[in-house]
Amino acid sequence: MSKQKSRNTGIEMALRKVLHRAGFRYRVHRRPVAGVRREADLVFGPARVAVFVDGCFWHGCPEHATWPKNNAEFWREKIETNRRRDADTDARLSEVGWLAVRIWEHETVEVAADRVVTAVRERRRASGVLQ
Repeated sequence: MSKQKSRNTGIEMALRKVLHRAGFRYRVHRRPVAGVRREADLVFGPARVAVFVDGCFWHGCPEHATWPKNNAEFWREKIETNRRRDADTDARLSEVGWLAVRIWEHETVEVAADRVVTAVRERRRASGVLQ
């Protein structure tokens, strides 16, 4: 597991490139909220949007999750724990006015970028922050 890349994955880098080219600026690998020990892949501070790029295996994608046969109990618990932590993170961020956007690694970059752009623009409009 230690050899698995958790930062700067292919989809994450492609998403960052598309968003930057579209004029969006963000922080990379930051904790959106002090006191919440969870790091988002992209953070749009003024809009209060935190983007998480989740791997299909590690986060139990409803479309592509696979359940290993070897050491099945360990892996099921590991993936279910990740799912619970993701839900807890989303709830904690929501409680303090943040929006968590979850991107699956299987999503196309265009679809993912469109979801992020829409979320950031809506949040900016709602809060009166200029685009």
